[in-house]
Amino acid sequence: MSKAETFRALHHGREPGDPLVLPGPWDAASARVFEEAGFPALATPSAGVAASLGYEDGHTPADEMFAAVARIARAVEVPVSADVEDGYGLAPKELVERLLEAGVVGCNLEDSSDGVLKDPREHAEWLAEVRAAAGGRLFVNARVDTFVRGVSDPDRAIERAALYVAAGADCVYPIGAPADVLPLLRSGVRGPLNAHATPGGGPSPAELGGLGATRITFGPGLQRRAAEALREIASRL
Repeated sequence: MSKAETFRALHHGREPGDPLVLPGPWDAASARVFEEAGFPALATPSAGVAASLGYEDGHTPADEMFAAVARIARAVEVPVSADVEDGYGLAPKELVERLLEAGVVGCNLEDSSDGVLKDPREHAEWLAEVRAAAGGRLFVNARVDTFVRGVSDPDRAIERAALYVAAGADCVYPIGAPADVLPLLRSGVRGPLNAHATPGGGPSPAELGGLGATRITFGPGLQRRAAEALREIASRL
């Protein structure tokens, strides 16, 4: 079984309350820490990687992002999925080629750009092209940005999710969805559902799983917690 097949299988057959927990490494060293802790797969956060490279979130040049995720993927044996924001304007075939060259098995793709939601049907068509170019070699996690762009109606997120699943997305990620909305999203979304957890606060991964999440990611939360710990160490020095 390939790493991509292994990664895809991790999303299926899970019991409620036992979601797939994917820590977000921001460099090779943090990736090795998470692998040594026993996590079966990892998912890079674009904001965490950006911070490690000295950029604000959303301002990392594509070449630097791909190079960073390649270093992370090379550093560990477990499958790695990469957050590549909105695809950096790359054509689907080139985007897929660059992801595969980096050694990752999946990707996060946002449906907004510069803070504005994309047309969902046009985005679904683009996702379908990504799927066609990737075949089964990449696990596509389609981010649904309605909640973080001021659209609080869960039905709008479900409508977008349905289009993206029909286009071939393996999983959908309604980022920013309140925890109490997850059961409604779960009932309206086919296939795996990604939810965000906050390290040390809010519902636990198990609680989010009980509400309907298939997998849990943390965005840049772990990188920021590490930075806080480093500040404490620095202040003692």
